[in-house]
Amino acid sequence: MESRICIVPINSVDAAFLDRLAICLEERFLATARVERSLVLPRSSLNATRGQLFVPTLNMKVQRAHPDADGIILTVTDFDLYKTSHRFVFGDADESQGIAVVSIHRLRSEFYGEASDSNVLFQRMLKESIHELGHAFGLKHCYNARCAMYYSNSIFETDNKMPHFCEICDRRLTRTRNEQP
Repeated sequence: MESRICIVPINSVDAAFLDRLAICLEERFLATARVERSLVLPRSSLNATRGQLFVPTLNMKVQRAHPDADGIILTVTDFDLYKTSHRFVFGDADESQGIAVVSIHRLRSEFYGEASDSNVLFQRMLKESIHELGHAFGLKHCYNARCAMYYSNSIFETDNKMPHFCEICDRRLTRTRNEQP
């Protein structure tokens, strides 16, 4: 059973924000969550045409920097993310590699022309982190629009979700984690 979550910030992400996130993730996953040293990525890592970071490129760089990671890696970035066939993503995960990534970029209220709200930002980040870590732990998308594993097509769907799994997904996670060697 994976019992550790390594939070890897890209460039500078507020330390208090990450510490608060780690505490919440420990509670949700009954795992140790530790914030690692920041990984510095220059703006030249972005796709010059899109101004976004390609998720597989980010995952490769994180894995190179943390080849012996003990547990699941959660990468937190402020870069806007995309992947093949998606204009943007709030985050992504790869169960086989044990890596999840969440971008703060489109979770900020300011992105939508609203006033900055640190609590709204934290709640959105927590929900998306739980969602992507759920994938990294083997969960699939859920049809319950209130479950953290529901796929968010928009920020409105993220806001509608709860920062935890529905009963069905929670049972699946427990079963999946108990089956791991």
